[in-house]
Amino acid sequence: MSKDVKPKQRIGQVPKSRKRKILTWTAVLAALGGGGYAAMHYGGTTPVEVPVARARVADFVISIKARGEVRSTRSVILTAPQVPDPRIVRLAESGKPVKKGDVVIEFDAAQQEQNYLEYTTSVRTVDSEIVQMAASHRIIDESDAMNLMTAQYNLQRAELEASKAEILSAIEGAKNRIDVGISKGELEQVQTAVKSHDVSQNADLERLQQKKDKTIRDVERAKGYLSKMVVRAPNDGIVNILPNSRTQGAWGQTPPPFKEGDRAWTGAAIAEIPDLSEMRVELKLEEVDRGKVKLGQKIRVRVDAIPDKEFFAELDWISPIASVAFRGFGMSDKSFPARATLKNLDPRLRPGMSATAEIIIESEPKRLLIPIRASFMHQGKPAVYVQKGQNFEIRMIEVGKRNDTDMVVLSGLKEGEMVTLENPEEAAKRAKKL
Repeated sequence: MSKDVKPKQRIGQVPKSRKRKILTWTAVLAALGGGGYAAMHYGGTTPVEVPVARARVADFVISIKARGEVRSTRSVILTAPQVPDPRIVRLAESGKPVKKGDVVIEFDAAQQEQNYLEYTTSVRTVDSEIVQMAASHRIIDESDAMNLMTAQYNLQRAELEASKAEILSAIEGAKNRIDVGISKGELEQVQTAVKSHDVSQNADLERLQQKKDKTIRDVERAKGYLSKMVVRAPNDGIVNILPNSRTQGAWGQTPPPFKEGDRAWTGAAIAEIPDLSEMRVELKLEEVDRGKVKLGQKIRVRVDAIPDKEFFAELDWISPIASVAFRGFGMSDKSFPARATLKNLDPRLRPGMSATAEIIIESEPKRLLIPIRASFMHQGKPAVYVQKGQNFEIRMIEVGKRNDTDMVVLSGLKEGEMVTLENPEEAAKRAKKL
């Protein structure tokens, strides 16, 4: 209904014989501040109450409405780190202002601290094993060196004895040559043992080094986990705690937000710090309205929490694919997500606030408008009942475009004239039956 509607005003025709009574009745109502009341009689004394509205000049707008939420265009999402079984032990209050570097989320670090201590101890243990093995290898190396030197000495002595074969008997010469062969065999055996010990020692050292490298990696991983247990604000802003999608809320309601004690999972979005310098409205367009809208259209926004201010936006994104929300029992709702950037802001705006957006499809400035209810068909053409003092007259009009509430009057009516929102004759007949 138009803002000029006066639902308590009465108009109509009266017989001349009742004129004096009606004048008296009108004067009494005027004195009481009611003003503008009249009585309509058709062979009786029943007063008729007919709502009226004023023809006005205003911008004619064809629009569609959609519900949505206010969001920040640029938000920093704080997620759970890549750590085993992260459990929240400290969480900033939603809606609380924070400074850069303030703690927003803290996870339970007890298990990771224990792991870090165990891995650090393992590294020291492996270092001790390496030192002990190196000492053992040195003893073996010294023994091998002694055996090698002895074998070489024995070979040289046997070769020296064999060189006397010319001055000794044939038997002694053959014996010396045999000793040379035995000495060579012993030397080769010692050399083989030395090589075997070297290979074995290198394998032992490599095994311990690999064990140490693994424990060092475990230490670094545990240290990395510990460094991620505290999530700080990367910039100034206001904390907004996000819903825990793995927690079941009431039927048909969104899940409750994260809270201290909840177990998160790697990559879970726990909180956001929005940039309040640029905001937008995320909308859900009905399927029947999708073909009526296009990018760049102007939008008037009313935020439920800030009813005293109107915001303006521009449609800058429409999803090409419909989003389906299942409501259970085989029922679902289909809508097209869309976004519009707000042109004017308010310090009271916060992400998550519900809003109603009116998307301007068509607009014509300074048109003569009346409510749709004020138009009636008379002899197959549009007409209105125009108030003339305490009476009314029916008048043919030419109408143009219309929206959900108003229509454009092209001719037959002037600005400021009062028109009824109900057929006075039908109102009188209904009043007589009561």
